[in-house]
Amino acid sequence: MANETQKNKLVIRRARESDAARLAQLAGELGYPTTTAQMKQRLRQIKPASQHAIFVAALPTAEVVGWLHLSVEPLLEVDIRGEVNGLVVDEGYRSLGAGAELLAAAEAWAGKQGCKSVSVRSNVIRERAHKFYERNGYEHYKTQKAFRKAI
Repeated sequence: MANETQKNKLVIRRARESDAARLAQLAGELGYPTTTAQMKQRLRQIKPASQHAIFVAALPTAEVVGWLHLSVEPLLEVDIRGEVNGLVVDEGYRSLGAGAELLAAAEAWAGKQGCKSVSVRSNVIRERAHKFYERNGYEHYKTQKAFRKAI
């Protein structure tokens, strides 16, 4: 379990393949069960590095307690922007600043890539997450439905 002292000792860094097992566990907490092998494959597929960043929040012991995946895509309809594709912090470490530090790192990286804004989509049932994003300066600007088709 986390304490206030650990909050100040978090290290935000880029994810490595050696983090795959922990990233997979945390993806499960987010509601997306994933094996270590699947996560390793996904990490290898997320390219180019100029359009994707995966940050982790790690303790001094190197234990990863959270991750964030951000992508940058040039779009026709708006200026280039970053998109938070996923953000999760271990349940035992929530509300201690890891999520905010991950967002700050992602926003700084997106700015260096020429992004004018960062967007995030959050399931309507994740009210705690909505409050988190609002506390971190994000505004709710649109409600939409998501569609998917298996191919």
